[in-house]
Amino acid sequence: MAENTTETLRLLVVSRESAVLRPLYSIPESNSWQIETASSAWDATERVQSGLTPHLLLLDLPRGDGDSLHILRWLRRLRPDLPVIVTCSPEDAGKKKEATRLGAQEVLIRPFDEAELESAIRRHLLLPGNGRSDVVSEDIEQLGPDTFFVSASPITQKLRAQAELLAEADVPVLIVGESGSGKDTVARLIHKLSIHSGFQFLKVNCANMPGELLEAELFGNERTSSLGSFPTQGKLEHAEKGTIFLDEITEMPLGLQARLMQVLQEGTFPRPGSGRTIPVDVHLLAATSANIDRALAEKRLREDLYYRLSAFTVHVPPLRQRKEEITVLLQHLMHKLSRHYGLPPREFSPAVLAACRDYAWPDNVRELETFVKRYLLTGDKGATLGAVLNGADSIDGVQASTWKDATPPVGAHDAQEESRPTSLKSLIDSVKSEAEKSAIGTALQKTGWNRKAAARLLQVSYRTLLYKIDQYHMSAESALVGLRHEAKRNGRAS
Repeated sequence: MAENTTETLRLLVVSRESAVLRPLYSIPESNSWQIETASSAWDATERVQSGLTPHLLLLDLPRGDGDSLHILRWLRRLRPDLPVIVTCSPEDAGKKKEATRLGAQEVLIRPFDEAELESAIRRHLLLPGNGRSDVVSEDIEQLGPDTFFVSASPITQKLRAQAELLAEADVPVLIVGESGSGKDTVARLIHKLSIHSGFQFLKVNCANMPGELLEAELFGNERTSSLGSFPTQGKLEHAEKGTIFLDEITEMPLGLQARLMQVLQEGTFPRPGSGRTIPVDVHLLAATSANIDRALAEKRLREDLYYRLSAFTVHVPPLRQRKEEITVLLQHLMHKLSRHYGLPPREFSPAVLAACRDYAWPDNVRELETFVKRYLLTGDKGATLGAVLNGADSIDGVQASTWKDATPPVGAHDAQEESRPTSLKSLIDSVKSEAEKSAIGTALQKTGWNRKAAARLLQVSYRTLLYKIDQYHMSAESALVGLRHEAKRNGRAS
């Protein structure tokens, strides 16, 4: 960590104009920026290929020169995580959209002053303390403001290479893996590496809405009245030339799966309510955490759709199979969450790091992030890792090292819960959490999962309710399963 805070960060500037370079050299040296120059876009490409690893590239377009923009296409393949700022003359301002589509983070129109240029560089350069990141690591690839891909282990480095190949192939992809393992992140990575990256990435969770609503969400609808026809576009149209990600595809009704097959085979679909044929040009990615064989046997997934998607399948490994990444993830999540909540980041003690590496993380990265949130607030002073994971302040008599030794293997969590020592305070906290979760679940059921209405019913802020829903991993689908179990139990009792 300490080494990163003093690291000299390299800027590669592609320009032939001394007027562009002059403001850069006058920026104070306290920034610890090392400026290197390349005379042309192709010279810069060769230098990146030869092993030069700049932290940011500044591409200055000569007046009337559009060919230099092609470097962005190559850089996206060589270094998709490299931030690029483009500068151009007012006459070439029309190239701004094209530069953004090809991967530029920002386009500055000349003339600009020294402060404006420095501010743009700070926004996109991974500088310690500038509000972007406190951890500079080649293992972390930022995909969006809150999304990142970590390739700190051989298994995820192989996964990234596979994602890059599939992005170039531009084919439908099925992403499988346990809940919370990072299927959404892999989908966003494929999108970023593909030719669709300059267009929208839209996600639809098929488990979060009933069939009619899901149909409207995907395919839109068209209503007619005495005033005329009113078409509403679905996400398949909104994602034109971009990527649509269908999460939990096995929860999609079979009728909609048949219509999705039509989209894959013919590239069109009839819009509900009108019958008008709508052309579709999107990159389709689908994901599931379900057991595929069971879903096929139970007729929850059409065989023809599965075979169409599974020709290109990505398996996202659970966190317990990539333990080399846990330390990197802990540190990155700590700095990300500390900025989000406006709190100073905490250091992880060696005992906590060792315990985290030994823990099975059954809910994968999602559970790890929940742990970091709690650790940010409580630390490990007088607390154990087990207490932080369970949301309690402490568990008497159990130190972090003891908890580490007692960490259960995968599949043994229920038995371990029976023998884990607990204090009166942790027991009270557990009862309180269950009561809170039950009250939230009841309010959400009463309001048909209208979260704003539920927040008003509970007399809490909307933001607080969203945090609690995330904390307890609550969803409309899990609530429906719970009601079914309750109904079966009541039926047996009668």
